[in-house]
Amino acid sequence: MNDVIVRLKHLKKYYGSARGIKDVSLNIHKGEIYGFIGPNGSGKSTTIRTIMGLINKTDGDIYINGVKLDGESIEIKKIIGYLPSEINLYDDMTVKQALDYHELFYNKDLKKRRNELVKLLKIDENKRIEDLSLGNLKKVGIVLALMHEPEILILDEPTSGLDPIMQSIFHEILIKEKEKGTTILYSSHVLSEVSSICDTIGFIKDGVVIKEDSIDNIKKDNYTYLKITTKEIDKVKKELNLKIIKESNNEIVLLNTMNINELIDKLSKINIDRLLIEEIPLEDLFMNYYK
Repeated sequence: MNDVIVRLKHLKKYYGSARGIKDVSLNIHKGEIYGFIGPNGSGKSTTIRTIMGLINKTDGDIYINGVKLDGESIEIKKIIGYLPSEINLYDDMTVKQALDYHELFYNKDLKKRRNELVKLLKIDENKRIEDLSLGNLKKVGIVLALMHEPEILILDEPTSGLDPIMQSIFHEILIKEKEKGTTILYSSHVLSEVSSICDTIGFIKDGVVIKEDSIDNIKKDNYTYLKITTKEIDKVKKELNLKIIKESNNEIVLLNTMNINELIDKLSKINIDRLLIEEIPLEDLFMNYYK
């Protein structure tokens, strides 16, 4: 598709014989928030560092705006805002000095956007970097990533260290960025965040992207949990023939893979005292991919 802004094709990174990433292919479209999901050690940060040129790839291709990244690719990197999982700045600087220094890298006035972000994130520019808490340091990192109004945002575990209120403010900032047409790669292992703000999700496991789909399709194809209270537990198991999640006394919880009409037809043959049908949380679906 011609609106693909970030394209990775069979990206690989090995450290000798040790695997960093084995085979990462994904497409991120203009103006979408792409959730890059995986447990620690799955290859999320390695993929991002490879995109940013912080480490050299072993094989594969990286395209930004249709341009294949080779060498430094300085012009392309000017349109990217990057927030690493760990923020490292000069400890002896104040926040103001760090932001002033960052402004020097861009040939445009960043003050308006900088001031907006500092105000939204409630940052004290007079504090020294070495005196900042993890959360406040992360907020400074967010300003550094966004203040030049990049076309592409690459965020690695962006909310680690932020309190719930600040996480909410940050997500509001990202939604507004998306409305402006900014393309966002959002790497995280926090499923509740990803399911609430992302348009597309890519699941990575052991250095390989194992599934890539829109959040709407993932939720649409999602199964449901059935919680049934009945004295006919054996009949439930025979009629439905579904995976049992939990069973105790006169109650059973099943993973439902039937369409609703088939399910109703089979349930009508059973004397049920109580029935609860629940959508499977994205967290549980996520775990199914990693079994």
